[in-house]
Amino acid sequence: MTKSIYALMILVLVAGCSSRYSRAPSQMDNACAILDQRPQFVRAFRASERKWGVPVHVQMATIHQESKFIQNAKTPRKYFLGIIPRGRVSSAYGYAQALDGTWDDYRKKTGRRWAQRSDIGDAADFIGWYMTTSKKRNGIALSDARNQYLAYHEGHTGYSRSSHLRKSWLLSVAGKVSKRSDKYRTQLRNCPV
Repeated sequence: MTKSIYALMILVLVAGCSSRYSRAPSQMDNACAILDQRPQFVRAFRASERKWGVPVHVQMATIHQESKFIQNAKTPRKYFLGIIPRGRVSSAYGYAQALDGTWDDYRKKTGRRWAQRSDIGDAADFIGWYMTTSKKRNGIALSDARNQYLAYHEGHTGYSRSSHLRKSWLLSVAGKVSKRSDKYRTQLRNCPV
């Protein structure tokens, strides 16, 4: 009986840790509320900003668009004949919705081989690394949330080939990311965090 109770307690503890942020924050339009609800985000975003130079509001707007701040976010499933599951749309996962190959490149090039996409510190560092690479390769300012998002979505090569210009829906999304980034920047000036 005692072993069963211990096993149950461990199971509940592990389940609680693994799904800690499996839901979006309650006030996603308020940067201060997000950081108040999830204090470790403050440390993660600031550390990435110090290391890579990408402003906190740009990081937050990108993560909002990619995962709604959900640590284990995945792309939708694909279905055969509309009912038989066939996997996911892509390998994108976690806060930053990084693809397997891009995440592997990040880990190799930064030496962070134990980094996890479901860890906010690692996801913020990834975004900083990726956007700094976008600046080097495509000349995009780190504070330019719109174009940084377009390069993030299309990849460095896709952005340099202007593939985004043929996708009106993506240009619209990038505009929303830019507006959210501006809104977060304004809000963050008045945050007590």
